Amino acid sequence: MFIRRLLLITALVGLSIGCGGEFPTANVSGRVTVNGKPVEKVSVMFQPIASEGKVNSGVGSYGITDADGHYTLKLIGKETRGAIIGKHKVMFENYTEPGDTSDDRPKRKQAAPTVKIPSRYYYNPKEFEVPRGGTDKADFDLTTP
Repeated sequence: MFIRRLLLITALVGLSIGCGGEFPTANVSGRVTVNGKPVEKVSVMFQPIASEGKVNSGVGSYGITDADGHYTLKLIGKETRGAIIGKHKVMFENYTEPGDTSDDRPKRKQAAPTVKIPSRYYYNPKEFEVPRGGTDKADFDLTTP
């Protein structure tokens, strides 16, 4: 599910960028908690918001949280760390390891996530401003019912 959404976002951004120029980026990292506790294997996706009068907002970024809830962003489709400077929509969902599509043997079921990220954090994104100097404080505390 995550991979499909990531590919869709990449395709849409690719179409909007075309052969356009580069956007300035900055390193971004942070921590995701749910109800105050760190959560592992959460997809954190940043999508730049186009400024008024501009059609192209640039390529998005993503990161996956570790056991302590920390993540570091990387530009989608590139090996470049960081995110485009400016305002972003930030979406969250549980991360599922991609399977090997060339392997037709029965798949071993992955363990269910220890914390289920509510879909509202994907469909109603938060906002975050990436500063010119970057940040290691892009922290988000999500809540579950």
